[in-house]
Amino acid sequence: MKISVNDVRPGQVLEHQAKLWRVVKTEHVKPGKGPAYLQVELKGVDHPTKLNERLRTADTIERVRLDETDYQFLYDDGDQLHFMNQESFEQVALPKELVGDGVVFLKEGMIVTVQSYEGRPLSLALPETVVCEIVQADPVVKGQTAAASYKPAILDNGVRVMVPPHIEMGTRVVVNTADSSYVERAKD
Repeated sequence: MKISVNDVRPGQVLEHQAKLWRVVKTEHVKPGKGPAYLQVELKGVDHPTKLNERLRTADTIERVRLDETDYQFLYDDGDQLHFMNQESFEQVALPKELVGDGVVFLKEGMIVTVQSYEGRPLSLALPETVVCEIVQADPVVKGQTAAASYKPAILDNGVRVMVPPHIEMGTRVVVNTADSSYVERAKD
Protein backbone atom coordinates (compact mmCIF):
# COMPACT_ATOMS: atom_id res chain seq x y z
CA MET A 1 0.00 0.00 0.00
CA LYS A 2 1.53 3.31 -1.07
CA ILE A 3 1.43 6.14 1.45
CA SER A 4 2.61 9.74 1.32
CA VAL A 5 6.03 10.38 2.83
CA ASN A 6 4.30 12.88 5.16
CA ASP A 7 2.35 9.96 6.73
CA VAL A 8 5.47 7.96 7.70
CA ARG A 9 5.58 7.38 11.49
CA PRO A 10 7.98 5.56 13.85
CA GLY A 11 7.10 1.88 14.26
CA GLN A 12 5.79 1.42 10.71
CA VAL A 13 7.34 -1.17 8.41
CA LEU A 14 8.25 0.06 4.91
CA GLU A 15 9.52 -1.63 1.78
CA HIS A 16 12.48 0.38 0.46
CA GLN A 17 15.22 -0.76 -1.92
CA ALA A 18 13.56 -4.23 -2.10
CA LYS A 19 14.05 -4.79 1.67
CA LEU A 20 11.85 -4.44 4.76
CA TRP A 21 12.69 -1.59 7.16
CA ARG A 22 11.19 -0.47 10.48
CA VAL A 23 10.97 3.30 10.95
CA VAL A 24 12.89 4.30 14.08
CA LYS A 25 12.83 8.13 13.89
CA THR A 26 11.42 10.76 11.58
CA GLU A 27 12.15 14.48 11.31
CA HIS A 28 10.51 16.95 8.94
CA VAL A 29 13.10 19.39 7.58
CA LYS A 30 12.33 22.63 5.75
CA PRO A 31 15.63 24.12 4.67
CA GLY A 32 15.89 27.83 3.87
CA LYS A 33 16.58 26.99 0.26
CA GLY A 34 15.09 24.04 -1.63
CA PRO A 35 12.12 21.74 -1.06
CA ALA A 36 11.09 20.20 2.28
CA TYR A 37 12.07 16.62 3.01
CA LEU A 38 11.65 13.94 5.66
CA GLN A 39 14.80 12.64 7.35
CA VAL A 40 14.06 9.01 8.26
CA GLU A 41 16.12 6.58 10.34
CA LEU A 42 15.39 3.00 9.29
CA LYS A 43 16.43 -0.30 10.87
CA GLY A 44 16.45 -3.53 8.86
CA VAL A 45 13.69 -5.95 9.84
CA ASP A 46 15.40 -9.15 8.69
CA HIS A 47 18.92 -7.81 8.26
CA PRO A 48 21.17 -6.03 10.81
CA THR A 49 21.64 -2.74 8.95
CA LYS A 50 20.58 0.82 9.66
CA LEU A 51 19.85 3.43 7.06
CA ASN A 52 19.33 7.20 7.15
CA GLU A 53 17.32 8.41 4.16
CA ARG A 54 16.07 11.75 2.92
CA LEU A 55 12.63 11.35 1.38
CA ARG A 56 11.01 14.15 -0.58
CA THR A 57 7.63 15.07 0.91
CA ALA A 58 6.00 14.99 -2.53
CA ASP A 59 6.87 11.29 -3.01
CA THR A 60 5.10 8.11 -1.91
CA ILE A 61 6.59 5.01 -0.31
CA GLU A 62 5.41 1.41 0.04
CA ARG A 63 4.05 0.60 3.51
CA VAL A 64 3.90 -3.08 4.39
CA ARG A 65 0.62 -4.39 5.80
CA LEU A 66 1.41 -6.61 8.79
CA ASP A 67 -0.79 -9.37 10.16
CA GLU A 68 -1.32 -9.14 13.92
CA THR A 69 -2.16 -12.24 15.92
CA ASP A 70 -2.55 -12.67 19.68
CA TYR A 71 -0.43 -15.36 21.27
CA GLN A 72 -0.16 -16.60 24.85
CA PHE A 73 3.34 -16.94 26.29
CA LEU A 74 3.97 -20.50 27.48
CA TYR A 75 7.64 -20.83 28.46
CA ASP A 76 11.27 -19.91 27.74
CA ASP A 77 13.63 -22.81 26.96
CA GLY A 78 16.77 -20.67 26.97
CA ASP A 79 17.14 -20.06 23.22
CA GLN A 80 13.53 -19.83 22.08
CA LEU A 81 10.29 -18.43 23.48
CA HIS A 82 7.24 -20.67 23.08
CA PHE A 83 3.78 -19.24 22.38
CA MET A 84 0.30 -20.55 21.62
CA ASN A 85 -2.02 -18.98 19.05
CA GLN A 86 -5.20 -17.84 20.84
CA GLU A 87 -7.47 -18.85 17.94
CA SER A 88 -6.01 -22.07 16.48
CA PHE A 89 -4.16 -23.26 19.64
CA GLU A 90 -1.12 -23.93 17.43
CA GLN A 91 2.22 -23.62 19.26
CA VAL A 92 5.19 -21.72 17.82
CA ALA A 93 8.77 -21.10 18.96
CA LEU A 94 10.21 -17.65 18.30
CA PRO A 95 13.73 -16.29 18.84
CA LYS A 96 14.31 -13.96 21.81
CA GLU A 97 15.59 -11.23 19.44
CA LEU A 98 11.96 -10.58 18.39
CA VAL A 99 11.21 -9.21 21.87
CA GLY A 100 14.50 -7.44 22.54
CA ASP A 101 15.09 -6.02 26.02
CA GLY A 102 11.43 -6.50 26.97
CA VAL A 103 11.97 -10.26 27.34
CA VAL A 104 12.44 -9.76 31.12
CA PHE A 105 8.77 -8.73 31.41
CA LEU A 106 7.37 -11.92 29.83
CA LYS A 107 5.37 -13.96 32.32
CA GLU A 108 3.71 -17.31 31.85
CA GLY A 109 0.19 -16.86 30.45
CA MET A 110 0.80 -13.28 29.21
CA ILE A 111 -0.99 -12.32 25.98
CA VAL A 112 1.29 -10.69 23.38
CA THR A 113 0.76 -9.53 19.79
CA VAL A 114 2.97 -11.02 17.08
CA GLN A 115 3.29 -8.98 13.88
CA SER A 116 4.07 -11.08 10.81
CA TYR A 117 4.55 -10.51 7.09
CA GLU A 118 3.68 -13.29 4.65
CA GLY A 119 3.61 -15.80 7.51
CA ARG A 120 7.04 -14.80 8.87
CA PRO A 121 7.08 -13.23 12.38
CA LEU A 122 8.80 -9.81 12.39
CA SER A 123 8.18 -8.41 15.86
CA LEU A 124 6.46 -9.08 19.13
CA ALA A 125 4.57 -6.41 21.09
CA LEU A 126 4.25 -6.74 24.85
CA PRO A 127 1.35 -5.24 26.81
CA GLU A 128 1.95 -1.55 27.56
CA THR A 129 2.23 -2.17 31.31
CA VAL A 130 2.82 -5.14 33.61
CA VAL A 131 2.49 -5.69 37.35
CA CYS A 132 5.72 -6.60 39.19
CA GLU A 133 6.71 -6.95 42.82
CA ILE A 134 9.48 -4.95 44.49
CA VAL A 135 12.06 -7.37 45.96
CA GLN A 136 14.56 -4.76 47.11
CA ALA A 137 14.10 -1.06 47.86
CA ASP A 138 16.61 1.36 49.34
CA PRO A 139 15.52 3.18 52.49
CA VAL A 140 14.27 6.74 52.19
CA VAL A 141 16.99 9.36 52.57
CA LYS A 142 16.02 11.71 55.39
CA GLY A 143 15.60 15.32 54.34
CA GLN A 144 14.49 14.66 50.78
CA THR A 145 11.37 16.51 49.78
CA ALA A 146 8.37 14.46 48.68
CA ALA A 147 8.03 16.30 45.37
CA ALA A 148 10.25 14.79 42.64
CA SER A 149 12.29 12.49 44.88
CA TYR A 150 12.67 8.89 43.78
CA LYS A 151 14.73 6.00 45.10
CA PRO A 152 16.14 2.92 43.33
CA ALA A 153 14.36 -0.43 43.64
CA ILE A 154 14.70 -3.88 42.07
CA LEU A 155 11.74 -5.79 40.62
CA ASP A 156 11.10 -9.53 40.88
CA ASN A 157 12.48 -9.93 37.33
CA GLY A 158 15.78 -8.21 38.20
CA VAL A 159 15.01 -4.88 36.50
CA ARG A 160 16.12 -1.74 38.35
CA VAL A 161 13.54 1.08 38.49
CA MET A 162 13.16 4.42 40.26
CA VAL A 163 10.13 4.51 42.58
CA PRO A 164 8.58 7.08 44.95
CA PRO A 165 9.80 7.02 48.58
CA HIS A 166 6.60 5.40 49.94
CA ILE A 167 7.15 2.20 47.92
CA GLU A 168 8.68 -0.56 50.05
CA MET A 169 9.85 -4.14 49.56
CA GLY A 170 6.94 -6.49 48.79
CA THR A 171 4.81 -3.78 47.16
CA ARG A 172 3.27 -4.63 43.77
CA VAL A 173 3.72 -1.86 41.19
CA VAL A 174 2.70 -1.20 37.57
CA VAL A 175 5.71 -0.79 35.24
CA ASN A 176 5.84 0.52 31.65
CA THR A 177 7.38 -2.22 29.43
CA ALA A 178 8.73 0.24 26.83
CA ASP A 179 11.15 2.09 29.14
CA SER A 180 11.01 0.11 32.43
CA SER A 181 9.61 3.09 34.32
CA TYR A 182 7.34 3.12 37.39
CA VAL A 183 3.73 4.03 36.57
CA GLU A 184 1.76 3.53 39.77
CA ARG A 185 1.13 1.27 42.73
CA ALA A 186 -0.83 -1.82 41.65
CA LYS A 187 -4.42 -2.07 42.81
CA ASP A 188 -4.99 -5.27 44.77
